[in-house]
Amino acid sequence: MPQNARKSYRRRVAPPAGLQPHPVSQRAARRIWLHAQRLDAPAPFGAGPGAVRAAVEHLGYVQIDTIHVIERCHHHILQTRIPEYRRADLHQAQSTDKTVFEYWAHALAYLPARDMAFHLGRMKHVLERYAAWFAKVNASDVRKVVARIRKDGPLSIRDIDDDVLVEKEHLWASRKPSVRALDSAFLAGTLTVCRRTGMLKTFDLTDRHFGWEKRPKPAPERDVLNHLLDRALRAQGIVSLDSICYGDAKRKAAIHKLIDGRCKRGTLVPAHLAGAEDVAHWAEPEVLSYANGDGPTLVHILSPFDPLIIQRRRLEHFFGYTHRFEAYLPKDKRVFGYFALPVLVGDEIVAAIDLKTDRAEKKLLVQKWTWVGKGNARRHTKAIEPALHRFEQFQLGEAGLTP
Repeated sequence: MPQNARKSYRRRVAPPAGLQPHPVSQRAARRIWLHAQRLDAPAPFGAGPGAVRAAVEHLGYVQIDTIHVIERCHHHILQTRIPEYRRADLHQAQSTDKTVFEYWAHALAYLPARDMAFHLGRMKHVLERYAAWFAKVNASDVRKVVARIRKDGPLSIRDIDDDVLVEKEHLWASRKPSVRALDSAFLAGTLTVCRRTGMLKTFDLTDRHFGWEKRPKPAPERDVLNHLLDRALRAQGIVSLDSICYGDAKRKAAIHKLIDGRCKRGTLVPAHLAGAEDVAHWAEPEVLSYANGDGPTLVHILSPFDPLIIQRRRLEHFFGYTHRFEAYLPKDKRVFGYFALPVLVGDEIVAAIDLKTDRAEKKLLVQKWTWVGKGNARRHTKAIEPALHRFEQFQLGEAGLTP
């Protein structure tokens, strides 16, 4: 970024006149964030489908990803906070209770159904954002699959056997034109994923799935902005414009104006995070007092897509740890390994462990173990080994066998 542009950006995020930032040490900031992420308590949401709903509502989103060398990341993220989690719990929350739904956040994710109104407005315009991706989608193909679902009920791509196959345009494309037709109708909000088996999605009409006689109205933009800020404050504790608007940079200016208003009313205060002096942060006043409590003592083996890990620059500011996601790098360029998982011990990330599940032999394989922390490796190993054993049980036990 040009130097003059950087100075201008910093002026925009300066605190309102008369408000001095509260100094927050890096360790205090970590404790606040870990508490906000509910990683400092053994079972903060309880168990069962209700715990899935509560976790997704609190976090705001749970990312979905296709990589399957270990349990898929949405199950992994939930199990980290719900020790008794079963995949059937997410299935019930999505398909029966309908308390969560799939849509695009910064990536494809499970979102709280209670927040639907904040996403309906995006559904009207999302296809404009992905116009190039859907340029070759034939409108008649979309009408055809929607009409079939309206008549015959929910449909997966495996149920479509009359497509005229085409050549793939890229690695992740499908040879079935109906796949993009379904995805197009999904992004537009006409269809929703009513159930998922592994990565196989079954679609239904959105209005029918949720039992809407009349579709709810999209939330006004100001309500959406307040929702984004409140969601970040709830799940992050201390926030920045980057962390609030992750994947949604166009809203930064409007969010900053909203933050200024809350600072003037005293419901937010600027925070000066040690080690991140070039980034403005804010928090609710009562949140800052949590940093004075005891630090967490739990051990967590985290997904690289966990909300604590996914924002790499924020992670580095708070933990002094730079995570490398190396699945798409050539083997000789990998440092941590193909699918390295950060290991959180208390309030420090001490290791990155590349794991793989051997489902045939029913074993969890440690491909590579890299120490990244400053503490005693032997002491940390004793703490991590039971966590690895529990993680293996999750991978291969009953929770990891349900559809």
